[in-house]
Amino acid sequence: MRYMNWTILALFFIITGCAVVQIPLFPPIQPLEEQVLEGEGETKILLLNISGIISEKKESKGLGFSKKVSLVARIKEELQKAEGDSSIAGVIIKINSPGGSVTATDIIYHELMQYKKQTGVRIVACLTGTATSGGYYVASVADEIIAHPTSVTGNIGVIAMKFNVEKFLSKIGIQEETIKSGEKKDIWSPFRPCTPEEKDIIQTIINTLHERFVKVVFAGRQPLLSKEEIRKLADGRIFTADQALEMKLIDRIGYLDDAVEEMKKALKLEDAKIVTYNRPRSYKGTIYSGLPVTSHKEINLIAINGDGLAAISGLQFMYLWRP
Repeated sequence: MRYMNWTILALFFIITGCAVVQIPLFPPIQPLEEQVLEGEGETKILLLNISGIISEKKESKGLGFSKKVSLVARIKEELQKAEGDSSIAGVIIKINSPGGSVTATDIIYHELMQYKKQTGVRIVACLTGTATSGGYYVASVADEIIAHPTSVTGNIGVIAMKFNVEKFLSKIGIQEETIKSGEKKDIWSPFRPCTPEEKDIIQTIINTLHERFVKVVFAGRQPLLSKEEIRKLADGRIFTADQALEMKLIDRIGYLDDAVEEMKKALKLEDAKIVTYNRPRSYKGTIYSGLPVTSHKEINLIAINGDGLAAISGLQFMYLWRP
């Protein structure tokens, strides 16, 4: 009987000329398209957004069924598109980020620096809410750094965190066993305390990555700041916009439209198109229209999601302010 029902249904579609059309629930990611936010003229100023945790992870689009490209991949794609447009004379980076992984942060900085060297385009960073640690690291590529009056920045440094769950697991009758090829193969394991020697190993790596941070800031802020002056500021403290201006970590205090006007003034332009790049059907109405913010849960040490095991067992070096 069931076979006959399917046969009748198939004959119905054939006779009536109907067809079954499969529509994907989440369509594939489309190429970027340019959108003009404001202004006129042939010359363009490109607005880039760096928001949320700086990571190489793809961002979930909803319910975990589909993922968008990572922040690193998106910035690379936007810069590649910008390279092919000779009418772009300036780039403004709007930064609202507490930082993120060391590698993802450094990749974005590198890509921006390469674009700057290859095109000679002027770059201005505009720090909005929070632009700390890796957020400030990225801003160091800019020719000028402007911070909103209420911005918080600084937090220059590196951090690596873990939970030691050994006693907790023993209380519930769970004991971890590891077979390893060398004494330090499970260094930074959450299932046992670190030995003093292992802490020294991790600290050496932290110090190396911290020194790289200092060099990046020095490259962007010299001759206003010496390397020794930067080291004194690089103890992890955070600064208000006023404090950052006094410490010469930023060049001025202002808003995003001030950054636009500064860019036009530096380029000797009366007007320019302020443009951004969107996916099709993704609308931005003004220069303050932002991108979805990457959730802080992405760097939770114990995450209730598919990345939880990696988060609890892996060592992550972060240019991140994580209070």
